[in-house]
Amino acid sequence: MPFIILCSIIALAIIAERLWSLRESRVLPRNLVAQVWDWAKEKQIDVERLQSLRAGSPLGRILAAGLVNRNASREIMKEAIEDTGRYVVHELERYLNTLGTIASIAPLLGLLGTVIGMIEVFSAITTQGVGNPAALAGGISQALITTAAGMAVAIPSLMFYRFFRGKVALLVLRMEQQALRMVEVLQGQRAREGLMEEQL
Repeated sequence: MPFIILCSIIALAIIAERLWSLRESRVLPRNLVAQVWDWAKEKQIDVERLQSLRAGSPLGRILAAGLVNRNASREIMKEAIEDTGRYVVHELERYLNTLGTIASIAPLLGLLGTVIGMIEVFSAITTQGVGNPAALAGGISQALITTAAGMAVAIPSLMFYRFFRGKVALLVLRMEQQALRMVEVLQGQRAREGLMEEQL
């Protein structure tokens, strides 16, 4: 039981932390791409703005990686975004493996407690006999409580693990879409500026 209680405390802490960290407003701030586009149009992209963009959100880190390479080719921009994206995904998935592990081991810990309890019940039978059914029933019910406790920890842990995995996948997809949109816009702007220079 102490291990199951410890697992439940860790699982609750991870669930609370991930619910806070994976909020859409924190990961994908609204109108961030439009703001970056305005900076690019006005040629206001400088080191200070890039640093604040990086520090602001996971999407900001990805966009900043593209903006640093805005004068390079499309392929180099995409490669920089993908490299940063891998780190961002790793950050978004932080602690999820631990939560999945808790979901897997909590029922086993409960089962282990039940097996140990049943061994104690049967050893009591061998020494005292079956003369006191109430004592045996109490021992069996105590043994089964650990299985119930293990399940009570495992079920919500597994539900939140699956929920967070799905949420991370959706957030990553949306970040990719926004970053690629920014790449297309910046490359289009470069192409237009190149044409204007040629015409002049």
